[in-house]
Amino acid sequence: MLNSTMAPVDDVVAWGESLDQLLECKTGQLVFEDFLRTEYSEENLLFWLACEDYRKTTSQTEITTAAKRIYTEFVQVDAPRQINIDCVMRESIRENLSQPWPNCFDRAQRLIYGLMENDCYPRFLKSEMYQALLEQAEQQ
Repeated sequence: MLNSTMAPVDDVVAWGESLDQLLECKTGQLVFEDFLRTEYSEENLLFWLACEDYRKTTSQTEITTAAKRIYTEFVQVDAPRQINIDCVMRESIRENLSQPWPNCFDRAQRLIYGLMENDCYPRFLKSEMYQALLEQAEQQ
C-alpha cells in the first residue's frame, strides 16, 4: 500500500470531495487503482485513463493505433480487461475503428465514469485503505 508521505493531507482530504478531485491527482489515481484491484475492477479506471490520453492524441496514425489498442484491451468481447458496456455500444465502437476520431470512446468513458462515481468511489471512501490514509494524513 502507498504510504501517506506520498500524499499531502490536502490531497487525501480532497479525494473525499469528488471523484474528479481524486482522478486529477496522480497519487490519487494510484491509490484508487490499488483499491479497485482489490475489487477486481481496475479495468474501469485504466480504461478511463486510456481514454483521457487518447483524447490528447493528435496524429491520425497515433489515433488509429491507440483506438485499436483500447478496443483490444478493454472493449472487445473477451478483452483482457473488458469493461462493462452493452453490446450496442461495443458494436458502435468496433464500427468506428476503421476511421477513429478523438471522441469515439466518449460515451463509453462517460458510462464507466458513472459506474466508478456511483459504485466504486463510495466504497473507496469507506474502505480501510482510504480511511487509513486519511487518518495518517490528519496526523501529519
